[in-house]
Amino acid sequence: MRGGGQLGLTAALLTGAAFFAGAVQAQDYEAAAERWITEEFQPSTLDQSQQKSELAWFTQAAEPFRGMEINVVSENIPTHTYESQVLTKAFEEITGIKVNHDLLQEGDVIEKLQTQLQSGQNIYDGYVNDSDLIGTHYRYGAVIPLNDFMEGDGADVTSPTLDLDDFMGLSFTTAPDGKVYMLPDQQFANLYWFRHDLFTDPDLMARFEAKFGYPLGVPVNWSAYEDIANFFTNDVKEIDGQPIYGHMDYGKKDPSLGWRYTDAWFSMAGSGDRGLPNGKPVDEWGIRVEDCHPVGSSITRGGDINGPAAVYALSKSIEWLKDYAPAEAQGMTFYEYAGVPSLGNIAQQAFWYTAFTADYAKPGIPVVDGDGNPKWRVAPSPRGAYWKEGMKLGYQDAGSWLLLKSTPIDRAKAAWLYAQFVTSKTVDVKKSHVGLTFVRDSTIRHESFTERAPQLGGLVEFYRSPARVMWTPTGTNVPDYPKLSQLWWQNISTALSGENSVQTALDNLATQQDRVMERLERANVMDRCGPKLNPETSAEDWFAKAEANPDWLAPQRKLDNEKPQGLTVSYDALLNAWASGKAKPDGL
Repeated sequence: MRGGGQLGLTAALLTGAAFFAGAVQAQDYEAAAERWITEEFQPSTLDQSQQKSELAWFTQAAEPFRGMEINVVSENIPTHTYESQVLTKAFEEITGIKVNHDLLQEGDVIEKLQTQLQSGQNIYDGYVNDSDLIGTHYRYGAVIPLNDFMEGDGADVTSPTLDLDDFMGLSFTTAPDGKVYMLPDQQFANLYWFRHDLFTDPDLMARFEAKFGYPLGVPVNWSAYEDIANFFTNDVKEIDGQPIYGHMDYGKKDPSLGWRYTDAWFSMAGSGDRGLPNGKPVDEWGIRVEDCHPVGSSITRGGDINGPAAVYALSKSIEWLKDYAPAEAQGMTFYEYAGVPSLGNIAQQAFWYTAFTADYAKPGIPVVDGDGNPKWRVAPSPRGAYWKEGMKLGYQDAGSWLLLKSTPIDRAKAAWLYAQFVTSKTVDVKKSHVGLTFVRDSTIRHESFTERAPQLGGLVEFYRSPARVMWTPTGTNVPDYPKLSQLWWQNISTALSGENSVQTALDNLATQQDRVMERLERANVMDRCGPKLNPETSAEDWFAKAEANPDWLAPQRKLDNEKPQGLTVSYDALLNAWASGKAKPDGL
């Protein structure tokens, strides 16, 4: 997940914790399960008889580990707060296993994980870690492939009702060997966010169409997004007596700046190749892979992180931040920016973390009407001039459980029981109502979310549609996420500050990424699929190779026209397409 702090979990959601505070005797496991089912785990995709059966399995499977105390860790978001404060108590009362579920900032979780990987000392028995590290985990060989575990040492603690096919993001946690390495616990997409009330205002609609010659609506491409940003910032200027801006972002030199770009800004522009969940052979980080080996990120090695599409992407983000966002946004970090659109003076955002949905739907705030319904909606992200059909369209976070080979097997088994419990069908609908970070298809289709959908601004409709697969996490091309990700904010910040041109900043990023991969290649520290860098040739050589290969796009040459005609679509047309099982309306 992007961002660590608490995003507004209310005390009312945690009332079950106090009710079930006391420890229970061994003979009361069944009674405890029935109590939790009745008082806390409603609604559910299972009926109460099925819930009792599922929890009875957990009680029985946990018997060899009863009395054990284990430690797990995740970042601090509402979904995991609910797990830490409520579900650990339920799990202990139903299984007899005590879980200390620590909540840390995302960077601290990765630091603990790296320490355990490097030292071999068991710090935590289970980790919820972004699936962005799937390429790292696969290559270093320190993570237990879950398929192997479920068929081997963990067979006796793998739930018969786990139903892996029900997890929407399983492709995100599957490595090139076809094995699942991580179990999704929470996920959310970065989507386009806009003030639906303003976009449907007859006067504003007429003014926009008169100026730009096409309807005000959800922007399909970056040209329309830019026109809308210009319109609200420079033509509308004020709404209800306060300034209105057509764009929001953040630009302070800070590690969080990197998330804005590694979290798939370049894929939205059209950098990389076609392919889902990530471009093949070049992904949105600009890294080319051949036979599972990363071979370079510079266009002189066949990569694309400093190619024309990437230069266009970064240039536009800087231009929009300076021209159409509040001036103070340039000095904000992720944490300072996060709540700004809820104040009511932002008309749209190119992509917005849907983990904020609950906070932006609170009654009484400026972006919620008097009936408690959001004035805003979410929709597919607009695409840049280089984007082609078949490419990913943005980022989706997938915080997922993983087990390390350095963890003693009995502790790993107990942690696996807990991981399955907090994602079980008995629990998942209620947990998803708390955190709105959906992982199961059966959950998003539950009738309780049909009822709640009007308060969630299109989030439910999106997750029920096939469009959801076009938003994906960082993929397997990235061989060492912690080492490479820190290069992004350090280099991109130099373009934002004007210290370097956009081209120079991205050239430096490409060079530094390749140097890291070159060091990994020389050190030979990876179990499999380590980097094997291509020799440097020329950009022209790789442009020609891409044009000659029908399966490649990257790297693309610079377009003559990077601002084609703006294109929009009505929000109702999007909803109708989603409802009919389509990712987008016909003709777009």
